[in-house]
Amino acid sequence: MTDAVRARRVAVRIREIVAATVERQIKDPRLGMVTITEARLTADLREATVFYTVLGDEVARTESAAALDSATGVLRTTVGRQIGLRHTPSLSFVHDALPDSTRHLDELLAEARIADAAVAARAHGAQPAGEADPYRSTADPDAP
Repeated sequence: MTDAVRARRVAVRIREIVAATVERQIKDPRLGMVTITEARLTADLREATVFYTVLGDEVARTESAAALDSATGVLRTTVGRQIGLRHTPSLSFVHDALPDSTRHLDELLAEARIADAAVAARAHGAQPAGEADPYRSTADPDAP
């Protein structure tokens, strides 16, 4: 077993190698605007999960996923040459949903701000319902 610090360091190096290789060597026309966001490596350094994002719609996402899957062998060979480990980790590519989740949360927060502004506009200048002092006082002679 290796320590977690070394695994993180190797994962960062794998991310850099894969990003550079995708940018410079992979000439698949299906590959869109792909950004390699993160790589995670198992503790035994045998399997690497590479996270990526794609600029575009769902079609561009699926085509880029197919292009990355077909280029996995070339990418693994390049990683193996440059990383200097005894065993080259296998690569699997996973679409990173974090930017989509962030965009969705931003939209929800914008809707909440609009709703809060509408409530504040309705509340401005409103008067409370009922009397000024709705509670019974002990000085009231009619109190039971």
